[in-house]
Amino acid sequence: MPELRRMLPSSNALFVFDAAARNGSFTAAAAELNVTQPAVSRMLGQFEEHLGVRLFDRKAGRAVLTEEGELLYRRVLEGFRSIETGLVEIERRRKGTETVTLSVSSAFTTHWLMPRIDKLQREFPQVDLRFQLISGALRGPVENVDLGMRFRDRDEPSTGGTLIMKEVMLPMCSPGYLGETDPAEGNTIIRLAETPGDWAADYASLLTCRRGAAKALSFTDYAVVVQAALLGQGIALGWLTVASHWLLTGALVPASDRLTTTQRICEFLPPRNRPMRPIAAEIRDWIIAQMQSEIAAIDRLYPKLGAMAACY
Repeated sequence: MPELRRMLPSSNALFVFDAAARNGSFTAAAAELNVTQPAVSRMLGQFEEHLGVRLFDRKAGRAVLTEEGELLYRRVLEGFRSIETGLVEIERRRKGTETVTLSVSSAFTTHWLMPRIDKLQREFPQVDLRFQLISGALRGPVENVDLGMRFRDRDEPSTGGTLIMKEVMLPMCSPGYLGETDPAEGNTIIRLAETPGDWAADYASLLTCRRGAAKALSFTDYAVVVQAALLGQGIALGWLTVASHWLLTGALVPASDRLTTTQRICEFLPPRNRPMRPIAAEIRDWIIAQMQSEIAAIDRLYPKLGAMAACY
């Protein structure tokens, strides 16, 4: 960091700058830092002179950030938050607690992880879990977290991920919806808004035996798609990485006797901007083992589907 040291008159200048920018007042910053207002004004004047730009416009007792000041404040705030996170992590480790942040979908968290969160916490009592939730497609870099769930095409080069399972889907509905057999009614197809086309057209028939004109419900969050199916509102295409728990418990049942597989795989990726921590690897392996066990149980419950062969 020699370049940073050269660009700063002192490390204390950043703390004074942060206090003044946050409070919008040199006087309030001085009170927070337990120094005099002239001392704050002098420090910030030296900082501006050192940088060669104005960071604040002084207006009637208020300190308003200039465009350059806004730019610097955003970066200082990011840096201070990152340092604070590191110090909190050190403190928790000292006390025997570790924080692990997962970058996963809101659907996976709601419908797969939440039903077994108590089991996970019993297995890892020293871990505080945090989540970076993604409501849309699982894509993009894995950064500033400990572990990320992502999909990729099988033909794409590996980026060091660990296989969770292949991408496998199955039309699912509630037992109550399946039991309503009026053939004059049409199926209600629940779909994810960003999914191209009509997935139901890929199935010649569905087990509901309904023959009327189909209706549609469309949501932008897959967690809501699954919830609508659980509430008996129609048939959803269930990703087994999300809905396997409900399929195994009987809250959802197959609405077709055929699985759909794609050329994509679901993986856990390590963060690309820091090494994988051992505790994160342990949690990754635990989730993968739990999911494999669940798919094996579904295979026994619905042997015609061939879930194990399709997923692995």
